[in-house]
Amino acid sequence: MDARERLIVGLDVPTIGEAERLVSTLGDDILFYKIGYQLVFAGGLEFARDLAASGKKIFLDMKLLDIDNTVASGVENIAKMGMSMLTLHAYPKAMKAAVEAAAGSGLCLLGVTVLTSMDADDLAEAGYSQDPHSLVLRRAEQARTAGMGGIVCSAEEAAAVREIVGPDMAIVTPGIRPDGSDKGDQKRVMTPFDALKAGATHLVVGRPVVKAPDPRDAARAILSEMVTALWPANR
Repeated sequence: MDARERLIVGLDVPTIGEAERLVSTLGDDILFYKIGYQLVFAGGLEFARDLAASGKKIFLDMKLLDIDNTVASGVENIAKMGMSMLTLHAYPKAMKAAVEAAAGSGLCLLGVTVLTSMDADDLAEAGYSQDPHSLVLRRAEQARTAGMGGIVCSAEEAAAVREIVGPDMAIVTPGIRPDGSDKGDQKRVMTPFDALKAGATHLVVGRPVVKAPDPRDAARAILSEMVTALWPANR
């Protein structure tokens, strides 16, 4: 994969019109887009289908979690939409149901481990006894056992996750912030260069591109940094 196949721009905007303008602005520089709750509830599923039909790759960030049958039914329909990636929370039963439902479809299922907006205090308040690092590794092992296509985790855990899941599973890292960027509500962040060096296969970048004065220049700067990180592997 080259840098364009590894950079996922989050279309974290409130309307389809804004998403369309952003995609038009970014043009051929960006191949991969994330569509999450905000845009989904503004008509984003049809927009996702249209983008996929136009040749773009779509990471549908739904973080599914429900009873097995409901998860399986949802995954079956999503697999028919032409999506490239889909997230669900990395709970063993849900992952097993999703993997069975997606079999043969080409849809890459990603297990969400611990949100990058959460730290140890947040986990303790939610009732978990483990720290973020330990919980991420446990869920990564469970995702590998379930046959998932990849993991969503902070870049801080990417190297340790790679040791657990082996060379073939995707490691998708949100919380990517170029040097000098505002962290916003993210607590476990890393630069694009460092994230790739740590073992990430895909980087999810939202606000540093979407909120930039010139989104295309911002995206190109990130791609350039990624190329620098990937170059030794491409020689």
